[in-house]
Amino acid sequence: MSGADSLTVEQPLIQEVDGGAIPTSALHKNLNGWKVERCLIKHIKNIILKNHYSKSICGCTPQFCYRLTTPEGKTAGGLFYGQMAMANQWKRFASKKENVIELRRLACINETPKNAESFFISHSLKLLKKHWNKNGVVVSYADKEYGHEGIIYKASNFKNLGFVKGAKVIIWNGKKYHDKSLRSKYKGLLKPFSKKLNEALKTKNAIMKTTAGKVCYIREL
Repeated sequence: MSGADSLTVEQPLIQEVDGGAIPTSALHKNLNGWKVERCLIKHIKNIILKNHYSKSICGCTPQFCYRLTTPEGKTAGGLFYGQMAMANQWKRFASKKENVIELRRLACINETPKNAESFFISHSLKLLKKHWNKNGVVVSYADKEYGHEGIIYKASNFKNLGFVKGAKVIIWNGKKYHDKSLRSKYKGLLKPFSKKLNEALKTKNAIMKTTAGKVCYIREL
């Protein structure tokens, strides 16, 4: 990968891991000079873990990663696209699995300028079209559990496909796990983690609840 994967002037793709602390002078009132470029997951992992509401990338397979940088080259945000979370979900959106991808994580630091997230998404989609599939469909979800309605998706010309009912999750040690984690097996036997999760429910150290649901959005490239 090279500077050709940037949407502004060419320069080395990655200048430093995770960008470091961003000085106040870099937090401009507008987005002139800001850029979006392709990167590796290791370059945006920390900023996503620190700033995304889930605090996790577990269960995700990052395929196309992008970072948002200030004019000084500091990392201010990270996002990645990958396979959909649930098997066979893609059938709702296309006739071929390889034509569907999901925006799995998006996170920016709080000090980014207004409209930074929609700017980030819009420019990453232009790069994704080049790197992945110019005829593909991008899917994303606004999680109502956290009060999200999808404003940034609307600003990025995504189409609202409506509400998706909530799923059952297990809350254990401050983290959420899909209830399918209770049934995860290897060679016909429950995996060790699944056994621990089941035991935590029995001892009431973990609880099961139904989430508030999500709003589904799609964007055709």
